[in-house]
Amino acid sequence: MMQQIFNPQENGWKVCRVEGFFSTIGPLWARQTENTWEYGLQVESRHENPLGIAHGGMLVSFMDQAISMIAWSATGRRPCATVQLDTHFLSPAKAGDFIVAQVEVTRSSSSLVFMRGVLRVEEREIMTAQGMMKIIHRSSD
Repeated sequence: MMQQIFNPQENGWKVCRVEGFFSTIGPLWARQTENTWEYGLQVESRHENPLGIAHGGMLVSFMDQAISMIAWSATGRRPCATVQLDTHFLSPAKAGDFIVAQVEVTRSSSSLVFMRGVLRVEEREIMTAQGMMKIIHRSSD
């Protein structure tokens, strides 16, 4: 029996336009929940390492993108740069899996935002992360 591939669009997800490096990994999917955003990524064979599982660097890039977008929203759309991102790989993902990133702000100051996130395939956690984002203050701020 062939496994049916998850269709994000049929399940309430919309493509989120991103530019720069992550556009080579995506597409990035997004959906709004009651009080935040979730981000999704469909694992493709091009994301796999030689073991046939999602490459760790791709997963870290996905988490960094999700954390950055939540930090941007939480700071009133101010740009933020990653200062620290600690990750823990818990379980593999493979081509066909739809990974969901859920991120929250744990605290913030006038210059830093502290974040926590998890990547899941369905209910299975595949990676957790804690990060710190530096708020980039422009001269007009």
